Amino acid sequence: MRILTLYASFVAPDPTSDTFFYGYLLTMTTKRTAFFISDGTGITSEALGVSLLARFEDHHFEKVTLPYVDSLEKALETADTINAASKLDGAKAIIFDTIVDDGIRKIIKKANGLMIDIFAAFLGPLEKELGVRSSYKVGRTRITANTRYDERIEAINYALDNDDGARTKLYNKADVILVGVSRSGKTPTCLYLAMQYGIKAANYPITEEDIDDQKLPAILKPFREKIFGLTIEPDRLSLIRNERKANSRYASLKQCNFEVEETELMYRHERISSMNTTHYSVEEIATRIMVKAKIQRRC
Repeated sequence: MRILTLYASFVAPDPTSDTFFYGYLLTMTTKRTAFFISDGTGITSEALGVSLLARFEDHHFEKVTLPYVDSLEKALETADTINAASKLDGAKAIIFDTIVDDGIRKIIKKANGLMIDIFAAFLGPLEKELGVRSSYKVGRTRITANTRYDERIEAINYALDNDDGARTKLYNKADVILVGVSRSGKTPTCLYLAMQYGIKAANYPITEEDIDDQKLPAILKPFREKIFGLTIEPDRLSLIRNERKANSRYASLKQCNFEVEETELMYRHERISSMNTTHYSVEEIATRIMVKAKIQRRC
């Protein structure tokens, strides 16, 4: 990026050249480093921080997660890291933190960055509304009976064991069975549903043999009420498949068109709820499935 920007600055500009155009775009894009800092895993600060930063499309954020900053020594090292990034960027770093210890926070706050205390932003109003002080304890999200940790692990194991039609005997235990052509997003969605919500999700690939008569495969018919279909735009599917098997019939646009069209016809014929995954992240796909299929999270 910097090479192109410098090139565009020192060479006589030609407005019709690609170099000039991309150099201009890069100078218009602001780069900042965003830190997600926690005395625990950093999952909370990262999840909320990334969501907020996504609203600033004209900025490029170099994202850095620093978990387990739980001592003054680590706090000093973290402050040095922040200062170095700010100096390199020529702008303050953005800091999202969920640190409990005031001593550690004070050290990091002295660094050259905009510090956003996630807990303070939300716990204050909650304390006021509930009339009690919150429990400021490091590692509060550690495994307890209330987190249903075992249920989440069981769901993950279920998703792995019932991936890609490997097993069908345990479909009676599924909360949802995702179906769709190969590479339409079934496996990552099943795993996300398991890890995030404790949902037992199986998936079954729809093949050419399955769509010959545009009917639901016999093995799936007893579980019709649990089935949810995924589809995808053929050109996108072809790109994904080419990464796996380049220049193959499997990845050809013609084959992708055929499979997608026939599978969508089957969905309509069998009245199966479905969604197009082309323009959605795995998080959005999973959430939309839960809403459409009226599935409640288990953990």
